Amino acid sequence: MNLESPVTEIKGVGEKIALYLKKLNIETVRDLIFYIPRDFVLFESPVEPLEDMSGSVIAFRGYLKPGSFVSAKKGHFTYSHMAFTSGARLIRVAVFNMPYLKKQLDPSKEYVIRGVLEVGSKGAMSMTQPKIYTVKQYSEIEGTLQPVYPLTKGISNNAISKAVRQSLEKVDVPNDGMDDLYDGYMCFSDAVRNMHFPLNMDTFILARERIVFHEFLSFVLQMKTDANLTKNIPFDKDMIETADTQRLIERLPYRLTSAQLRCWDDIKNDMTSGICMNRLIQGDVGSGKTIIAFLALIMNSKNSHQGVLMAPTEVLARQHYDKLIEMSKKYYLDLNVKLLLGSMSASAKKAAYEEIENGSASIIIGTHAVFQKKVNYNDLTLVITDEQHRFGVNQRETLVNKGDKVHLLVMSATPIPRTLAFILYGDISISLIDELPGDRIPIKNCVVGKKFRKKSYEFISEQIKEGHQAYVICPQIEEGDDPNLENVTDYCAKLSSELGDKVNVVSLHGKMKPEEKDRIMTEFKNKNIDVLVSTTVIEVGIDVPNATVMMIENSERFGLAQLHQLRGRVGRGKAQSYCIFISSKEDKDTLKRLSILNETNDGFRIADEDLKLRGPGDLFGIRQSGEFGFIIGDIYNDANILKKASECAQRLINDKDSKKLDMIIESINRTMINSVDFRTI
Repeated sequence: MNLESPVTEIKGVGEKIALYLKKLNIETVRDLIFYIPRDFVLFESPVEPLEDMSGSVIAFRGYLKPGSFVSAKKGHFTYSHMAFTSGARLIRVAVFNMPYLKKQLDPSKEYVIRGVLEVGSKGAMSMTQPKIYTVKQYSEIEGTLQPVYPLTKGISNNAISKAVRQSLEKVDVPNDGMDDLYDGYMCFSDAVRNMHFPLNMDTFILARERIVFHEFLSFVLQMKTDANLTKNIPFDKDMIETADTQRLIERLPYRLTSAQLRCWDDIKNDMTSGICMNRLIQGDVGSGKTIIAFLALIMNSKNSHQGVLMAPTEVLARQHYDKLIEMSKKYYLDLNVKLLLGSMSASAKKAAYEEIENGSASIIIGTHAVFQKKVNYNDLTLVITDEQHRFGVNQRETLVNKGDKVHLLVMSATPIPRTLAFILYGDISISLIDELPGDRIPIKNCVVGKKFRKKSYEFISEQIKEGHQAYVICPQIEEGDDPNLENVTDYCAKLSSELGDKVNVVSLHGKMKPEEKDRIMTEFKNKNIDVLVSTTVIEVGIDVPNATVMMIENSERFGLAQLHQLRGRVGRGKAQSYCIFISSKEDKDTLKRLSILNETNDGFRIADEDLKLRGPGDLFGIRQSGEFGFIIGDIYNDANILKKASECAQRLINDKDSKKLDMIIESINRTMINSVDFRTI
């Protein structure tokens, strides 16, 4: 067996499991070795449940109380209740959609139950959705640090763990060429092994630092070499400022902010400078980036060239298209705007292809479909990517290469501190929209513990009665090994039960097919869904002015900047909006960090504070740099490593040792970390 061997050569991996692994982009032993765990769980020894353990994850030994198992069906969900005895104590347990446990659990046998212990005001103990093990099962993992992998339906965490262990025993991990580039880091092969099966947490931290360095250096090298290739390229086509854009600015029903006007001046100067534009617009959620993009597209079109706006989702692309069409009719702009989506019929795509190729379509709005092989542009001179961090560098390059000497404008609502932005975006010019339109009503925020959850539900119910809608965010899709983390699947069932049959609660997450996600988001926009329980997939969503409540569970697990991004989904209408941050930890440091969100709605101030406050101790939070394609690296937690990687990349380029640089790039390509980016689900 070697690195290129198919996974079926691993003992215990048959054709069926191989098919499930293929869904995770794992086909070879190499793929499996570089499939990095997303988390680790320490399985503590069972203890006697005590009242002062309320809110903590514990494991206890107990027997099922005979006759206590009761199930009831409510809508699409089944609720089961039971009780376990542990010594003289009674612990009530509730689970969702698991009626089969009644046949599996034997009152005469002892079990280990692991979950979050809740203690009521009168000392009553309970657990919701805990894991239940036989004594033998738990003894095999007790005291160990177990890897948790991103999964797909049909394959277990244990199956992947066993396959990885066998692979690491049989093959050598290749070098990534970086071992001698920076002192103090573990060698790459040891780091990969210890990322799967560390002896202890200290070893894991050292291994993680080395893998993060690998990710960051790979990324920065690509960014810097791409920037060198695209720097100061002459733009030799006609491009002048047109009267149409100024007339539109004067006729808009609102005034552009000073920051928007500064940004527009930057873009006009770039587009008429004779050099290809390479600019990033950084603007907070709701700061008005889209109208600036429209102005650039209009100016480009009025110069008889083609421009394209690429959005990350079909819903967002359609929203941009509808807005621009409406604007074109209202202000007599005479624009031929075409929509190009992957879900369109073959005949609709063919018609769009023809208009794009013959040049009659001057503005094209779409998703990844806009840079497919079948799309041939007549005179593409402007490429705009919305929420650009959702697209890889190669995808942007493919789109730019559809034209000859193209202006590139990228937009991001992620409030990244400037010190990091210059590293992450290479030599790109940056325009900052640091003002919000004056008619926005500030969002009211509150940071609370889990005991306020019931009041939060009551508040959501009141808002729905007033005709509004709400979002609820959970950090994971399905139940995992950390019982402290809420998940979309179970939470949707629980919330549906709490709010009653008259409230339509629907779930949304990244494992759904794109068309299903788009359908649900459209239904939510059309007010057919009252509450959307989702992962961070809605971070880049649609404009729903009627949504007035954002509630985020396990908010301590997210970066402040990402929490601010999520908060930006509300506050878009004329009604007062609210954001409720529920923390499962209530220690002083956690609450101090989250309290910043109470103090300000300024995303850039929040980003700077996040950079100061987050440290390497927060290793398993929900990363907010997953949008850059990093599997485990976090630009906030790991800012120092990012800076080291940037310095190292610059040294390699300055040395002008092309052989060494080529060797490192070749080594990186052999060892690219392979994983589903579960954090941006």
